[in-house]
Amino acid sequence: KSGGFFFCNTGLLELSLGKFRNVLLNQTNPVEAVIRNIASNVTVIIFQVHAQRSDVVISFDKNPSVNSSGTGVDKGLVSILRPQQSVCTWYLRSLDASQVFSTAISIPYMEKDPIPGGCNLEFDLEVDPNIYLDYTLVDIHIKFAPANLGYTRGANPPSCDSGTGQNSRWRLRYDVYQYFLPENDLSEMVLMSHIRKMSEVQSIKANGIKMLTLTTDDKTNVYFSSLPGQGVIYNVIVWDPLWNTSAAYIPVHTYACSFADLVDNCSSLSKLSTKVFFTALAFLGLFTCFFGHRFWKTDLFFMGFIFAGFFFFVFITRVTGLGYDVRLILTAVAGIIGGLFLVASWWRFGSVLLCMFIIGLVLGFLFSSTVFFTPLGDYRVFRDDVVFWVTFSSVALMIPVLFVGCPRILNILASGIVGSYAVILAIACYVYTSLAYITLDLLRRVLNDYFSRAYTNVPFQTNDFIILSVWTMLALSGVTVQLRRERSEVPFPPHPYLAWKRERERRSTNVLDPSHHIPPLRERIHNKLLHIKELFQKEQPAGERTPLLL
Repeated sequence: KSGGFFFCNTGLLELSLGKFRNVLLNQTNPVEAVIRNIASNVTVIIFQVHAQRSDVVISFDKNPSVNSSGTGVDKGLVSILRPQQSVCTWYLRSLDASQVFSTAISIPYMEKDPIPGGCNLEFDLEVDPNIYLDYTLVDIHIKFAPANLGYTRGANPPSCDSGTGQNSRWRLRYDVYQYFLPENDLSEMVLMSHIRKMSEVQSIKANGIKMLTLTTDDKTNVYFSSLPGQGVIYNVIVWDPLWNTSAAYIPVHTYACSFADLVDNCSSLSKLSTKVFFTALAFLGLFTCFFGHRFWKTDLFFMGFIFAGFFFFVFITRVTGLGYDVRLILTAVAGIIGGLFLVASWWRFGSVLLCMFIIGLVLGFLFSSTVFFTPLGDYRVFRDDVVFWVTFSSVALMIPVLFVGCPRILNILASGIVGSYAVILAIACYVYTSLAYITLDLLRRVLNDYFSRAYTNVPFQTNDFIILSVWTMLALSGVTVQLRRERSEVPFPPHPYLAWKRERERRSTNVLDPSHHIPPLRERIHNKLLHIKELFQKEQPAGERTPLLL
C-alpha cells in the first residue's frame, strides 16, 4: 500500500466495486482482474485502467480480439451482467517489454442508469464507453459514442433508432467536463491520484469544470485549445432527465506533447530560437516599461517592432511552408524594419497622432485579447468568426479612440503594460504559465481557420497568480514612475526634422553665430582631402640655401 493505493504485481488482481487498485503490467504475463459477490441490483459494471505514457490492453478474454478489447493509456470495457451473475473477469497486459505502472477501477450502475457508449456505431466494441482523444499543437479533439437507456438484467437493450421521443435514448444529455492537473508536474503518481477525481459521477461534478452540454441532436465530439506540457483530464457524464440518473464515460488525459521525443518533448517544449527571441524582446520591453516616454524613439521602435512582427509572422505563415526557426528569424528582421520605419516616420513627418494610433492599437490588441482570454471568449456566439472579429476589433479600436485627447497618458500606459507583458512572455519560455495564451490564442485563431470551434479554457493556479502579480507590479511601477517623472516635461519632444531645418536657417542668417562662418560642406571635404594628400607627398631637395638679408 502506498499513498492510499494498493499495488499488485501478481497474476491475479482482486477488485472491489468503486475501489482503485494500482497494478504493474508487463507484456508476457497478463493480469487477471476479478470482482466477486456482485449485488443483484447491479446491472452494468464499467471496468477501466489508466497509465501515463505506455499503452495497455484490456480485454474480456486471455487472447484479445478486436471486438472484445481496447488498447490505449485510458481504456475501459462495459460488462452487461446476466441474471444470477455475481463474478466478472477481465485481463490486462502492457504492450511494452518493461513494466508499466497503471491504476484500475470498476464502477457499478443500476438498471435506470444510462449506459455510456450503448449506441455505438463508429468504433469496434459493441458497447464502447471510451473517449477517443487526438491532439495537435493547436487543438485537442475528443469524441465518444452515444449512450443508451439502462435496462434490467436479462432484458433486451432498448433500440437506438426506434424514434426520437421521450421514451428513447434521444432524451439523454451529455455534460463535458475538464480537469487540470497541477502545473509543471509530469509525475505518474500525481496523474493517478487526480484521475480518480474524474472517474465517478459525483467526484466529476465536485472537481471538474463543466464546459458544455450536448443533446442527442449534437455531434458527440468537442474541440479544446491545446496546452502543451499541461496535464488535462476530460470526461463526459450522460444524464437521463426522466429518471434523473447519470453515468460517467472513461476519463482520458493528455499533455499535448510527447514523452518519447528527444527534442521538444514534454520536459523541454520551448525551442532555443523562441527563448532567444522573447528574452531579447523582454529586455527591450523592460526598458520601455520604465523609460519608454523619456526615450521616445526607443518606445516607437519597440511598438513598431511588435506591430510589424505580428502581422509579418501571420502573413509568412499563411502563404509559405517555411520552418518555424526560419519564420521567427524573418519575423525579427521584419520587426526591426517596422520599428525603424516608425522612428523614421516620426523624424521626417513628426505626426504624433499617427504614432499614437499605432501605439494605441498595440495596447488595444492586448486589452481585447485579455477580454477574450476570460470565460467570455467561450460564449457560443463568438464561435462565429464575423461576430468575433467585429467585436475584437471594436474593443481594440476603443483604446486609441478613448485616449485621443491625452496621447501622453496613452503612451505611458502602453509602454508600461505592453513592455511588462513582454517580460511575461519571456518567463513563459522557461516556466509554464497560462498568461502566455492571452496572445497565443489570438495568434492561433488568426492562423487556423477552424480554431473558432475550440474551447479556450486554461488553468489558473498558484504559478499563474505569482506571475500575474509580477506583471501587475511591473506595469504599475512603470506607469507610476513615468507619470511622476514626466509631469513637468513637455508632452512630446519637438518635431526633429522641423527643429533641424529651423536650426539650419538660423545659422545661415545669423552672422554673429560662429557656425555662420563655417565653409560649405563641399569646400570642407575638398580641403580635408588636400590635407590628406599633402601627408603622402615627399619633401623636395632644398639645394643651395642663401640666408635672407635683413
